[in-house]
Amino acid sequence: MPRKKSEVRSSRRNWLKNAGLLSAASMAPSLVMAGTNEKKKNYIYDNRPIRLIVSTYSYWHFKPEKYPIEKVIENASRIGFDGVEILHRQMENETVPYMNKLKRMAFERGLALPFLSIHQNFVEPDATKRKEHVEHTLKCIKLAVQMGIPAIRMNTGSWKGKRTPDYYQTGIQKPIEGYTDQEAIKWVIDSMEECLKEAEKEGITLCLENHWGLSSNIDYLEEIYKALASSPAMGLNLDTGNYVGEPYPQFERLIGYADIIQAKTYYGGGKYYDLDLDYNRIARIMRAANFTGYVSLEMEGNEDAETAVPKSYAMLRKAFEV
Repeated sequence: MPRKKSEVRSSRRNWLKNAGLLSAASMAPSLVMAGTNEKKKNYIYDNRPIRLIVSTYSYWHFKPEKYPIEKVIENASRIGFDGVEILHRQMENETVPYMNKLKRMAFERGLALPFLSIHQNFVEPDATKRKEHVEHTLKCIKLAVQMGIPAIRMNTGSWKGKRTPDYYQTGIQKPIEGYTDQEAIKWVIDSMEECLKEAEKEGITLCLENHWGLSSNIDYLEEIYKALASSPAMGLNLDTGNYVGEPYPQFERLIGYADIIQAKTYYGGGKYYDLDLDYNRIARIMRAANFTGYVSLEMEGNEDAETAVPKSYAMLRKAFEV
């Protein structure tokens, strides 16, 4: 029977030890006390406040002109965030000097760089194309190592084809003719297995997200996660805004697996859809599960990020009482 995140921490501890990282990892909030195999309430830092970070995406939204990550780091420091999530597509380049600059800027401001969000699509019948997405992920693992980032956001991917107008309400996307969702689940698992081998070697956690496509069905998402949960490098990222239907029961069902949470806000109305999320309720679910990881703000509203991000920060701080 696959285990929830709280039940695999001992194996992750051994993995970190083998990677020579135990001295640093022993201070991390995601590790249980040595020798325990119990739930999160027994983690070393039960009462440590939630750490709020901000995604660089909050300032960009894939506009033609990229919003500089350097400026996001400066904004995060000024507002009071604990760190910055870097969106890979927002990086100006992948050179070592550029990555070192970002790392140094964050360090000088007392900010963590805990998460690198990347894109890939494993829901692809062509094995050669799936391999390209695996290779892209392996490259991004190297980038994360260079920047000192311990975790990467992963996608399952989705079927190619035109989405219906109600896609973000239903999450339904029909498979390509001649294929099934179950075949796609196997492609995702097989591709993730290849990526996890390298992630284990490099000490990187790959956090699969409920990011539409195949993962909009949380039965599928949980099936994929459980098939890979034996790897200490396997993680889960929960996005509060990416659920089909009532979000709270689904969030509560998955919170026990979660390593990190992305918190959506929609000031000025949503770019793609608009949700009125109850973060007091979400915070209660997190506290009940003793979630102690990072929460990353993704402001996805039409309001100018210069005002909407500070509003989001204040709201989340109040909800999480930190």
